[in-house]
Amino acid sequence: KYSNFICEQCKVVINMMIRQNLKLKRQNNQKKINKILQKDPFEIVFKQAPHIIDFENKKNYFKLEIINLRNQNNAHIKRKKIKVKRSQIFEDSFQQIHNLKSEELKHKFVIEFEGEEGIDAGGLLREWFTLLSKAIFNPDYLLFKLSSNGNTYQPNQNSYINDNHLEYFKFVGRIVGKALFEGQMLDAYFTRSFYKHILGQPLTYHDIEDQDQEFYKNLKWVIETDISQFTDLTFSFEENEFDNYQVIELIQNGRNISVTEENKHEYVKLMCYTKMARNIKIQIEKFLEGFHELIPHEYIKIFDSHELELMISGLPEIDIQDLKENSEYQNYTPNSKIIKWFWEILESFDQTERASFLQFVTGTSKVPLEGFKQLRGYSGLQKFQIHKSYDIRKLPVAHTCFNQLDIPEYPLKEILKKKLLLAILEGKEGFGFA
Repeated sequence: KYSNFICEQCKVVINMMIRQNLKLKRQNNQKKINKILQKDPFEIVFKQAPHIIDFENKKNYFKLEIINLRNQNNAHIKRKKIKVKRSQIFEDSFQQIHNLKSEELKHKFVIEFEGEEGIDAGGLLREWFTLLSKAIFNPDYLLFKLSSNGNTYQPNQNSYINDNHLEYFKFVGRIVGKALFEGQMLDAYFTRSFYKHILGQPLTYHDIEDQDQEFYKNLKWVIETDISQFTDLTFSFEENEFDNYQVIELIQNGRNISVTEENKHEYVKLMCYTKMARNIKIQIEKFLEGFHELIPHEYIKIFDSHELELMISGLPEIDIQDLKENSEYQNYTPNSKIIKWFWEILESFDQTERASFLQFVTGTSKVPLEGFKQLRGYSGLQKFQIHKSYDIRKLPVAHTCFNQLDIPEYPLKEILKKKLLLAILEGKEGFGFA
């Protein structure tokens, strides 16, 4: 695409112009926003090259689109009362929202907690979203399961045990969409692959690292190893579901087709699709059915998966000093020059850049409630680690399941910063199989 050749300085200028354009829009009467959006000279940039637009501009553009959507049919002045018991917030909310029409979902929700006094001036709505987003992950509902990194959730392929699971997934999609529609934050952090499903973006085998570390290691081994001597690997695998083992074929007659050097990339691609998409296909479809009732796909596709997490869960306050005090080093020390440079660079980052860094090294922007001393990894509590690597031609490499960053000993601070930012950017855009 032509956008790949836009220089960094050009991006700065384009974003400055977009920022000014959005500011002018906000200053106009809301009734004029629809006409303004239709005449937006930067529309082609948002549609064709969203990756050159900074997050703040995307967020403000999205807000204007939502204002336009909310103003249609005067949905913003209509009210819908939602009355729930705190002790059964999921069931009560589901019963009242499940049968609403799409247009009714756009009405302003007025929350009332049964048995409590109080008029909802916004605070009760925020509390409702927070409590409900926690209830969604209640293991009793079997809708989502915790990934191997201990921080993020993914749809549970065994959710069918719950008879209402598909209607629940549609309900969850409505709730996530409603939160975005109202600019409310959720206490909800999903796997990278799930955000990509929402955005309609392709998956790579790197996306499975925070979801299933062992599975990722096996696929990585296939990619990096000459497997011509291993004749027992076929286009099939054995799956255990409640102690019932069955062979799953990736392609027709897959159990009789060997994986070779020539077709191993296709094998990895199919394994990823099965693990991250096929097994939960119907759950994702129902979630998106509810989500798109409020948020059209063309509105949300301007974001990447990391930005979508920030839109849903909010921009965290990241205390670099706290992270520093809860870090470990291998073949470096706290007094190593490269380590001192590293912390100076992180201190210079704004909160958005810090969030991108945290997503890069841990797989999520979520900050542990009790600080980084409670940071979790594949095997439980796992501090942030910086390991020394030995090829200064390469970028820093993150291992999200271990909260680990491998950094070569670059000769200059400027090189370290440039390489680190580039690694974070590549981590956001994903990696192919080549």
